[in-house]
Amino acid sequence: MPSTKLTKTKRFIQAGVSVILYVPTMVDYNSPLRTELDAGTQLQGEFADLSGWSTTSNNVETPDWDSTFTPKVAGLVTADDSSLTLYGSKDAVDSRTLLPRGTVGFIVFMDGGDVATTGKMDVYPVTVSASPKQRSQGDTLKIMHNFAITQEPAEDVTIPT
Repeated sequence: MPSTKLTKTKRFIQAGVSVILYVPTMVDYNSPLRTELDAGTQLQGEFADLSGWSTTSNNVETPDWDSTFTPKVAGLVTADDSSLTLYGSKDAVDSRTLLPRGTVGFIVFMDGGDVATTGKMDVYPVTVSASPKQRSQGDTLKIMHNFAITQEPAEDVTIPT
């Protein structure tokens, strides 16, 4: 009997589909409520770029004298340094008012859109560590919000109704 094929994905370009939220408070970020998500602010309309937003784990070697092979076990999980870059406004009415340094909350990624019950989201507990301006001749002003991810992210959480 041949092996089973992985189900063919429904591929998409994230622009125009994905939803990125800043949510100020959640009782349980592993299982957010719809009212908590609705109280958030959508960022994707002012979104220019991002970096990080993934978890990694190092592998720890566990040698013994029974073999010349050195096995490994999964080690500590960490989150990459992460940032969101949003457009700046001439009148300073932009993300600087929502995400100044020291702001605590949650960044939520709904990669396939806000699709309740079948969609998945990742929720990152964060503190804004800095919000430097990116200035360049001939380009728009951008604000790069750097985030410290303060707890293990909740990954692939079902989007509530």
